[in-house]
Amino acid sequence: MANTEAALKQATTVIDGALGAALVDYSSGMALGTVGGGKDLDLTVAAAGNTDVVRAKVRTMELLGLQDEIEDILITLGNQYHLIRLLKGRGNNGLFLYLALDKSRANLAMARHQLMRIEADLEV
Repeated sequence: MANTEAALKQATTVIDGALGAALVDYSSGMALGTVGGGKDLDLTVAAAGNTDVVRAKVRTMELLGLQDEIEDILITLGNQYHLIRLLKGRGNNGLFLYLALDKSRANLAMARHQLMRIEADLEV
């Protein structure tokens, strides 16, 4: 089992093209941990903004009466992928992993697969 810091560091070192990663509590919008980022990618701002995305999708699913779970949400930009993975399991409700990727260097399918593995080992 990996703690938050180890899991985020693994995400940014193992996943090709990773620019930054965060563990976020979407009930508060607060980043519980961040790795990477920089002047062009403020992970604290991204955490808060993507909280709104998650809340909107959860609310939409409720309004539609969908009895399903969100695995991940992908936002495709011109130069980046932003991947939001909602955590499942005991004690992880209300949390998501956020990963920003350089589109030219990332393999999206592999990034999703590796993020699932990181989630499975994460102990919050």
